[in-house]
Amino acid sequence: MKRIPWIFLFISLSVSVAGQRNADYGIFGGVSSYFGDINPSRLVYSPLPAGGVFYRYNFHPRHALRANVFLGGLKGNDLDFNNSFQQTRAASFSSVTGEFAVQFEFNFLPYTTAGKLWDWSPYFAAGAGVAVINSATFSVQPVIPFSGGIKVNIHKNMGLELEYGFRKTFYDNFDGLKDMVDPADYAWLHNNDWYSFLGIGLTWKIFNKLVGCPAYDEDDGKRRR
Repeated sequence: MKRIPWIFLFISLSVSVAGQRNADYGIFGGVSSYFGDINPSRLVYSPLPAGGVFYRYNFHPRHALRANVFLGGLKGNDLDFNNSFQQTRAASFSSVTGEFAVQFEFNFLPYTTAGKLWDWSPYFAAGAGVAVINSATFSVQPVIPFSGGIKVNIHKNMGLELEYGFRKTFYDNFDGLKDMVDPADYAWLHNNDWYSFLGIGLTWKIFNKLVGCPAYDEDDGKRRR
């Protein structure tokens, strides 16, 4: 009976180590920007600094699940636009938005940070999250994140990622202008505000390789297709 706790401890440690071998850790830095009543169309409008951390669990060289905590600034000013409607309205705002999100990632090529130097893959991600908005009012809102980018290995167990991601919200008061769009606008945003992140992520793997990874041949180090 005295051996039972040791058996449970051994199993727990084994599961933990196996999980960490499949895990990547990362930091993100870049800019955030806003879409809404003030800015209905510009992709990177009035960018402000953004950053955060993320954790990725790799199920397979093409499939992973990523959790992130990001923080970024957002701002807008009607006077940045030349149309008479906004010049007359002259509204402006600035805010800080935090986000916790989980996204499923799909790599178009087999990829791990334990692969060979300069291995790379484009990727796409989508999921669900929660935004904490400190703007005209303080609010916690659900968001749907969409992201795309490219990953490349730059060192042993280290990768670099360039990513651009949209966040669809169900909230129309980032800017304090609820349902106040230019009548000439086609309102493709459906009167809800969006925000985005553009930046670079640095990832690393604490353990040296993905166990049983089918994308690489350990004898010759070549990527399998």
